[in-house]
Amino acid sequence: MFLLLRPSDHTVERFIDKSRELQLAYSPAGLLRDETAGRSLDEAVVAIGRGKADFERSRTALAAWKQFDMGWVELFPRGASVEPGTIVAVLIRHLGFWSLNGGRVVYGVGDRHLSNHFGLAYGTLTNHAEGGEELFEVALNPDSGEVTYRIRAVSWPRVTLTRIGYPITRWLQAKFRRDSAEAMRRATRGLDSQQ
Repeated sequence: MFLLLRPSDHTVERFIDKSRELQLAYSPAGLLRDETAGRSLDEAVVAIGRGKADFERSRTALAAWKQFDMGWVELFPRGASVEPGTIVAVLIRHLGFWSLNGGRVVYGVGDRHLSNHFGLAYGTLTNHAEGGEELFEVALNPDSGEVTYRIRAVSWPRVTLTRIGYPITRWLQAKFRRDSAEAMRRATRGLDSQQ
């Protein structure tokens, strides 16, 4: 959904309600668990902290969707669960207009409380401008103590505007990876309230 003005909270809520009945824009779920069958794969892995305390903060931040706290992207509903089946809407401000895109959490990675890695993947719904899947994951290297954040995504344009503006879409995807990593770095270090 492309909009000239920022949608109201009520409009976003209606969008989420309608999204609950929609199917994924691709099949099968779990694209990122296997090879991407010839599709473009984007991945970024960045260090965001060090030690157990930073890792605990990174897990909490990821579970609170802090990877979307970057100013030009918002995730709704605020406080959404990261459990599979959860419906989310991603609101993006770009190039003078807005887009609202639906997604569903399709699977989790690791254990939120016990393992050295934790993450979630969400897939696009049929009301999303793109098709594909995106994985967000944090990990603690037990040997070095380094905490990393990984984004892994496969996507393709689904609507005419996204196809026409594909070079811009790719630029925005790269910007999202950079800004998302910085948002997770701030959250992991306890700086996200100083944005």
